[in-house]
Amino acid sequence: MTVALSTAQLIEKHRPTLDQALDAIRTRAYWSPHPEHPKAYGEGGSLAAHEGQAAFDALRGTRLDLGQPGTDGWTGDEVSPFGIELGVEYPHPDVDALLPAMRAGMPAWRDAGPEARAAVCLEILARISARTHEFAHAVMHTTGQAFMMAFQAGGPHAQDRGLEAVAYAFAEQTRTPGAADWSKPQGKRPPLELRKSFTAVPRGVSLLIGCNTFPTWNGYPGLFASLATGNPVLVKPHPRAVLPLALTVKIAREVLDEAGFDPNLVALAAERPEEGLAKTLATRDEIRIIDYTGSTVFGDWLEANARQAQVYTEKAGVNTVIVHSTDDYQGMLGNLAFSLSLYSGQMCTTPQNLLIPRDGITTDAGDKTYDEVVADLAAAVDSLLGDEARATALLGAIVNPQVGGRLDMAPELGEVALASRAVTHPDFPGATVRTPVIVKQDGARKQWDGTDADAPYLAECFGPVSFTVAVDSVEDAVALLRRTVRDRGAMTVGAYTTSDEVERLVEEACLEECAQLSLNLTGGVYVNQTAAFSDFHGSGGNPAANAALCDAAFVANRFRMVEVRRPA
Repeated sequence: MTVALSTAQLIEKHRPTLDQALDAIRTRAYWSPHPEHPKAYGEGGSLAAHEGQAAFDALRGTRLDLGQPGTDGWTGDEVSPFGIELGVEYPHPDVDALLPAMRAGMPAWRDAGPEARAAVCLEILARISARTHEFAHAVMHTTGQAFMMAFQAGGPHAQDRGLEAVAYAFAEQTRTPGAADWSKPQGKRPPLELRKSFTAVPRGVSLLIGCNTFPTWNGYPGLFASLATGNPVLVKPHPRAVLPLALTVKIAREVLDEAGFDPNLVALAAERPEEGLAKTLATRDEIRIIDYTGSTVFGDWLEANARQAQVYTEKAGVNTVIVHSTDDYQGMLGNLAFSLSLYSGQMCTTPQNLLIPRDGITTDAGDKTYDEVVADLAAAVDSLLGDEARATALLGAIVNPQVGGRLDMAPELGEVALASRAVTHPDFPGATVRTPVIVKQDGARKQWDGTDADAPYLAECFGPVSFTVAVDSVEDAVALLRRTVRDRGAMTVGAYTTSDEVERLVEEACLEECAQLSLNLTGGVYVNQTAAFSDFHGSGGNPAANAALCDAAFVANRFRMVEVRRPA
């Protein structure tokens, strides 16, 4: 190992940032140490932008050697949703050799203590942050996110979520003192006296199963929560989005080595085509923690079959917005149009069902019928995406053929209020870029209030497909909201109303069904965006996810306190 920085130096360097993060999760105020704007990196941003592009270009067609043990071959066939081949090869693991090597470094990592582990994690994040422009290209060309979204969501926002997890991990591990003197009086006899020590003991190897759409944003919380609590982390990326997490692993291994720890505490498990490596790894006895973002089907399988592990899942849900009334009609339409369009709706937080009273709504622009609201929303989306350059900057590219297939099938589900159209990307003609589709639906109770109901809006339709559902009353809207959250889950719920009573009904429903609620958003905050240190992503209390990013429950079960007692 090459020791470049002692843990004491890392603690001195990063403790102020850790303290600020601890304060932020306590106050829930806005804070971020990672700038959102590209110009904040490098000399006026131009140098960093040029170097980031060059670094990404240099990776294409290369073999990314991580120097990890148990490599039995090479794999990798990523193709950018924007139409270019990446051609990067990654080490394929012999897990029988890799997993023991990962466990070997655990004792020293455990004994380093929570503060040293947090400092090492913050150094990893700092080095990732310095390469944000490079990561932006890696995220863009594996997910289909437009560059600015890839830069922000895949860079500073993901780094914030990783730091947030470290802060929660540190807080929970240090809630119990490292040592305590215990004395029990016995009257005239000498007191009973013990010296007690308390050590946060990691569970074991943690498996991170990455997703295709947000490999860093969804991956960093679990990665850093496990590493900060003493667990080695095996990163199994989605086969179409390996590069961002492979670069993360490379940086983590370098920092661990330089800090005097075993670099094999973090390793990559890239899979061969159709190998199904996640399923193989998930049930191995060495795997004691699993973090997963992806389909409900595989998430349910993990929860049912990975019995030896603590499993944290973010799956899918039916996100709903109730539209009852508004005092800013144009602001509401603009906000919803942006929410439906961002990244072509390929976010687990994108609204799917818009529940609108059949008799219409009251607004500052006068009463609007159901049909008028739907037509005005379709026009708002059209206006937002009318300029093709702006459209591609918001939509990005369709991430995989399954999303495109759902778009093509949408007209079979009902009357189309807004048809999807293809957009030509000015820089990447091979990209598949599509605008959202809006489908009208009948939300009468007989369509959904029964065990055999099969209305299409009762199931998740991931991607840029949304349903404007005509309901008979706001009470029916709240009942339908409860039904979908209870049966399918929801990552987000939104509502527009000027009525205190309706607001109370919606809020009570979300409290009882455990769903995160946003009310009357008309400005620059959108229902499908959350801020680290302040907003909880998911609740862990409905079928969409069994964990929240990030709270104490997300980190506390990754370690156990072990006590040693001795006579004083």
